[in-house]
Amino acid sequence: MGIGPDPSQSSGAVALAEPEPPAAPKIEGRSLGRIAWTRLKRDKFAMGGIIVIGVLVLIAALATPITSVIGGNPNESHRDLIDKLSQAPIGSFGGMSLDHPFGLEPQSGRDLFSRVVHGAQVSLLVAFASTLLSVLIGATLGVVAGFFGGWVDAVISRLMDAFLAFPLLVFAISLVGVVPDRAFGLSGLGLRLAMLIFVIGFFSWPYIGRIVRGQTLSLREREFVDAARSMGARGPYIIFKEMLPNLVAPILIYATLLIPTNILFEAALSFLGVGVPPPTPSWGGMLSDAVQYYTLPHFMLWPGLAIFVTVLAFNMFGDGLRDALDPKANR
Repeated sequence: MGIGPDPSQSSGAVALAEPEPPAAPKIEGRSLGRIAWTRLKRDKFAMGGIIVIGVLVLIAALATPITSVIGGNPNESHRDLIDKLSQAPIGSFGGMSLDHPFGLEPQSGRDLFSRVVHGAQVSLLVAFASTLLSVLIGATLGVVAGFFGGWVDAVISRLMDAFLAFPLLVFAISLVGVVPDRAFGLSGLGLRLAMLIFVIGFFSWPYIGRIVRGQTLSLREREFVDAARSMGARGPYIIFKEMLPNLVAPILIYATLLIPTNILFEAALSFLGVGVPPPTPSWGGMLSDAVQYYTLPHFMLWPGLAIFVTVLAFNMFGDGLRDALDPKANR
């Protein structure tokens, strides 16, 4: 009996292909910034603060176009809408209407909505600029003190103590109150704004300086700094290339929390009459003008509410940013 060829081994048979092994899952690395943003998005209060801050910045940037549609010129007087006897706005709720949604100022008849919107420009400009000045001075002196140590650290630390012991509000009142009519090529509103930014920023740097100094003292003992030194790196290279990238998070957190403090400081100076000169609108100046009209609460309500909402929004964002960049802080 002959044995024929096995059909399974014939040339026409199709061999079954072995299944390929599953591909390894692709692991995508995430930067620290992306991780922090993911944490920040989970914080509803922080995201709410970001939205409010964005709206406020947009309102301040577009103040003139906005008030050209609603409210009009912030310094325009509507005396025809003011009662000649009581000097109060005619109508209920301080003369609120579609044309004047926040009502009118007593006696002057200026539109409150327009003045609150334009007042945001002054408050945010002074707060952001003075905070930037504080960060530049404080971060520079703080990292120099922490890195070099010795007599350099001692001198800068004593300088910080002297600034912190200084009666800031009293000095600010005395300095801003004697500003000349013209100096450094500036005059009027520009000179007063520059002086406010300088006073607030220059005397607020020790707070961030101490934080940066403490962080630098810790970083200079880390292995990557020793490795940079062993490779011949000098002080400036280590500071700018090795340390500053690790100091961005605490600097950013404190700067965010310093902005609302500077907003309140500017409002306090304007309230005391040494801030932005009239008739330029500012929230603190509006509160100061409203004191004599305590029977008309709408006059004080809107600038006070603007300050409250702005400070609250920055504080919520700052707290959320701190938790996102330093999640161990609350543990």
